[in-house]
Amino acid sequence: MKSTKTLGVILASAMMLFTAACASGGQGGTNAGNKAAAPQTNAGTSTAPAAAPANKKITLGFAQVGAESGWRTANTKSIQDSAKAAGFELKFSDAQQKQENQIKAIRTYIQQKVDVIAFSPVVESGWDTVLKEAKDANIPVILTDRAVDSKDTSLYRTFIGSDFVEEGRKAGKWLVDKYKDSKDTVNIVELQGTTGSAPANDRKAGFEEVIKSSPNLKVIASQTGDFTRAKGKEVMQAFLKAHKNINVLYAHNDDMALGAIQAIEEAGLKPGKDITIISVDGVKDGFVAASEGKINFIVECNPLLGEQLMQAVNDVLAGKEIPKRIVTKEGVFTSEDAKRELPNRQY
Repeated sequence: MKSTKTLGVILASAMMLFTAACASGGQGGTNAGNKAAAPQTNAGTSTAPAAAPANKKITLGFAQVGAESGWRTANTKSIQDSAKAAGFELKFSDAQQKQENQIKAIRTYIQQKVDVIAFSPVVESGWDTVLKEAKDANIPVILTDRAVDSKDTSLYRTFIGSDFVEEGRKAGKWLVDKYKDSKDTVNIVELQGTTGSAPANDRKAGFEEVIKSSPNLKVIASQTGDFTRAKGKEVMQAFLKAHKNINVLYAHNDDMALGAIQAIEEAGLKPGKDITIISVDGVKDGFVAASEGKINFIVECNPLLGEQLMQAVNDVLAGKEIPKRIVTKEGVFTSEDAKRELPNRQY
């Protein structure tokens, strides 16, 4: 009888241990078999996208303009590095400065059912159709660096980038101040960015808005250099042949300014002295030229938008309200400023 009672106690104890072990495994494991269980997070400190399932990697489709400049190369690297750091799967395409390539890439992302689409538009117009396709597929779109001119702002969630009009104003204000005590005519030539692009349109508009207050400042020639060094040199060569008295060059980016510097030097002139040069961007090569006195004034346009983009993706997927316009912080630099800043330049 005693032996039977002992056996019963042993069996009961074994059943209790088995039950406790199952309960422990269900709470402390990955819970792969229970999809309804929510991951444990600390709402006060976590930056993980709340809307993303625990077992699904966020997929971001990004359609880049191209690789036309040092600025764009830095912008691409920032996005790629930030996506990796955020743990996103990045589907990346290079449009080679062609709108049709970007539209094709966006449609591919829609077919692939990515979580978010982001892109820097080659030009401002012509996006409504493909953006409506993304909206119908319930895929949010984020614009970076460049805007679109669509009247239907519901087609995208936010635009992250610089205020290009203000960049033009900053360039104009510096020039107006430089010649405030002069009554002589100041002949300006302008190297515009890609025709139809937001930075080209806005940097031109902001510059003109400011200098019109000074009648002696005159733009005598303005032509696109496509944001490239080679085209900047080519157009500057044409300017120098057509106009014998050029006082100022206003370039919409550093790469065009650097190409123009080559043309100016080959013509036997001193950039920064014989011709005052204003540029926009602030890439390292531009800072080198500025530190050497070849560029007189640089308006910064920060390409490191990756972290801001990944945060916006997280916020959108978490269902958070985000500003329709997120402006990056930027500065301005004279030649002396560039000398001091050059060792710290990241791009």
